[in-house]
Amino acid sequence: MKILVVEDELKTIQAIRQGLEENHYEVDIAYDGLIARQLALRNNYACIITDIIIPGINGQMLINELREAGIRTPVLILSALGEVADKVAGFNAGADQYLVKPFQFSELLARVSALTKRASDVLVSNHIIKFADLEVNTGSKAVKRGGKRIELTALEFRLLEYFLKNQGWVLSKIQIAENVWDVNFDKRTNYVEVYINYLRKKIDKDFPKKLIHTVIGMGYVLKEE
Repeated sequence: MKILVVEDELKTIQAIRQGLEENHYEVDIAYDGLIARQLALRNNYACIITDIIIPGINGQMLINELREAGIRTPVLILSALGEVADKVAGFNAGADQYLVKPFQFSELLARVSALTKRASDVLVSNHIIKFADLEVNTGSKAVKRGGKRIELTALEFRLLEYFLKNQGWVLSKIQIAENVWDVNFDKRTNYVEVYINYLRKKIDKDFPKKLIHTVIGMGYVLKEE
């Protein structure tokens, strides 16, 4: 997962970058708010960490502008400003979490982990949804896995899209039926199982890593093995 760190203190940048990279995150650095805005608008990040007092535009303005542009990437404010009013202003700007300097890296890592877990492996940008090596364009309805084009029917596409928007969650047959078909579920029918099998044959059969899993007695879940 890639993280954007917005900070102008060199020692802080070095410490955060080293710690995150040791925990298998990719890190981009921006030394001011204007560069950070350009990077955040151009790239998909699992999380953004930003100070408030930075050159260009401050952290609160940065978050405001990103939210107005439709960027919903989780944001963690990391600042020496620790008054309640500062925190409230940060949250009102659209931040998800606030950590006061000085800080323990273990706490920063825990907060980053929580924020990136929320997004998990799903990145949504310009109608593109990505999960593992699966890529779905909700505008053109194009589906690829491992670069290979996969043709889906309209119902199969709706089913896959519902899984992608709820990845990691166990979905019951009733939930699937009501959200994909928009009908009251009739226990005497097996069309959910039928379409799950259709979808599996197209996106899982020819690939070693399976994405759609059965949870016995509960339903189905989209997750990596």
